[in-house]
Amino acid sequence: MARAALGWSVHVLAEKAGVTANTVSRIERGGESLSATLDNLQTTLERGGVIFLPASQNIDGGAGVRLKGD
Repeated sequence: MARAALGWSVHVLAEKAGVTANTVSRIERGGESLSATLDNLQTTLERGGVIFLPASQNIDGGAGVRLKGD
């Protein structure tokens, strides 16, 4: 969802984060990954303009994302 909001392909996110496209795809399918890899992807998306919202800050009660400037 965050990657799509930026209009980035799997390959673009992977390149920016310094991981493989297979790693990004596996994580997006719900597969396991090291916490350091997840942190790296989150930081990369945040640098791209994504804001991660905890469930407590989202109207419908679930966690979510939005773009800076929205």
